[in-house]
Amino acid sequence: MAQKPSIPKGTRDFGPSEMAGRNYIFDTIRSVFKTYGYAPIETPSMENLSTLLGKYGEEGDKLLFRILNSGDAFSHIDYGQYRVEGTEDCYNSKALSLKVCEKGLRYDLTVPFARFVVQHQNEISFPFKRYQIQPVWRADRPQKGRYREFYQCDVDVIGSKSLLNELELVQIVDRVFSLFDVRVCIKINNRKVLTGMAEICGFPDKVVDITVAIDKIDKIGLDAVEAEMLEKGLTSEAVEVIRPVLTMTGSSAEKLSLMRDLLGGKSASGIVSETGLKGIDELEELFALIDAACIGNEVEIDLSLARGLNYYTGAIFEVKAMDFAIGSICGGGRYDNLTGIFGLPDMSGVGISFGADRIYDVLKGLDKFPAEVTSSTRVLFANMGEKELKYLIPCVRVLREAGVSCEIYPEAAKLKKQFDYADKKNIPFISIVGETEVSSGVLNIKNLASGEQLTFPKDDIAAILSFLS
Repeated sequence: MAQKPSIPKGTRDFGPSEMAGRNYIFDTIRSVFKTYGYAPIETPSMENLSTLLGKYGEEGDKLLFRILNSGDAFSHIDYGQYRVEGTEDCYNSKALSLKVCEKGLRYDLTVPFARFVVQHQNEISFPFKRYQIQPVWRADRPQKGRYREFYQCDVDVIGSKSLLNELELVQIVDRVFSLFDVRVCIKINNRKVLTGMAEICGFPDKVVDITVAIDKIDKIGLDAVEAEMLEKGLTSEAVEVIRPVLTMTGSSAEKLSLMRDLLGGKSASGIVSETGLKGIDELEELFALIDAACIGNEVEIDLSLARGLNYYTGAIFEVKAMDFAIGSICGGGRYDNLTGIFGLPDMSGVGISFGADRIYDVLKGLDKFPAEVTSSTRVLFANMGEKELKYLIPCVRVLREAGVSCEIYPEAAKLKKQFDYADKKNIPFISIVGETEVSSGVLNIKNLASGEQLTFPKDDIAAILSFLS
C-alpha cells in the first residue's frame, strides 16, 4: 500500500493563490523597509547551538529544533557518563543532546543578526540598518495562528541609542498596516519599568520570573499570572504591589503619572527604583515623539506587556489587529548588549518583527487582499487552432515585454473549458481570436467581470494596455 503523503504538524503547503498573497505581504513590507533606509541581509537556516542557547530564556531553549550531527552521531557516546545517578536506563537528555547536536534551526532572526553584526563588524557602517525576511522554526504546540515553521519580517537598527529609532519602528508599523487597510493597536512598554516593578515589590532577582508570568496574561488571565508568580517564590505582599500595574487604566499620560508615583516610592513597599524611573523617562520621551509624528493607528502604553525574551532592555512593542481575533502580529524591542555575548559589548539596538503568517490570516479573514493579487495572469488567449496560434504568439510576446502577464491555453479545447479555466484562476480578461480577427489584424479582448468587449488593432499596444489596466 502506498504511503499516504503528509507534512509535519505545524507546517503548511502554499499553493499558487496563497503564494500570491504571501508575496504581496512580503513585497509591501519590503517596500516600506526600503523607504526608511534599511538594507537586506540573509543568514543561514541553521546556526551553531552555542549561538542560540541561552538567548531566549529556559522556555525558549526548550523550543529550539536541534539538528542531529551527520553520520552515526551516537556511535562514540559513553552512555554511562550521561546516566542519571541511581537509575539504570534514565539519561540526562539535555546533556546528551548537546553531544550529538551541534547545530539548530534558528528560533528568530534577531540573535543570528547579532552574530552577523559581530562577525562582520569591520565590513558594515554604524548605525547599521537592516531588514531580513526569512523563515524561523519553533518546536511549539501547533494551534490556530501558531506554527512550527513561519516567516518573520524583521527590521533592526544597531549602534544607536536614540529613541528616534523607536519612533521610526512605530512609523513603519503604522505605514505597513495602513497599506494593508488593517486597523491595529500598537502597544508599548519598557523593560526597565518591569525591572522597577521587581525592585519595588522586593524581588529584584525575580525579574525574569515576573516578566515570563506577566507575558501570559492575555492567554491565562490575571489570577493565573498571580498564581504563577507565587509559585516562583514571590510573596502575596509582593503580588499585591504588582497587581495595580497590571490592572491600570486611563490615558498614556495618566498611566505614566501613576507609574512614576509607584516607582518613586509611593507603593506599599516604599522602595524607589531608579531603573524603573529611567524607563518612565524613556516612555515619556517616546510618546512625545509619537504625538509629533501623527500616527494614524492607535498607540497605547500597556504596562502588562512583557514579551518573554530575556534580551530586551528598553522599549518593547506588540501589535494587535483590532478587527480580527488572533495573537500578536508584530512585536519587538530594544536590546542594549545582545552583541556582547559574541564579543562586541555596548552595542545597543532596537528592532521589530512582522509575523507574515498571522498577517496572512488577518488579511484573508478580513478579505483585505486586493483582487489583482489572487491571479498572476492578466489575460488568457483562447486557443482556436494552429493558424490562430501563429498569429497570437508574436502579439503575446509584445504584451509580455510590456509587463502584462499572459497565457495561451495549451490545447484547442472547447471554449467552455477555456472559460472555466480562466474563471478558476481568477483571470480577469480573455481574448478570443478566430479567422475573422486574424484576417482583420485585430485582437478581441473581453473583461470577464463587466462583460465589456473591445476590438483593437494588434499593433495598438497603448490602447490594449489601457484597457487591461
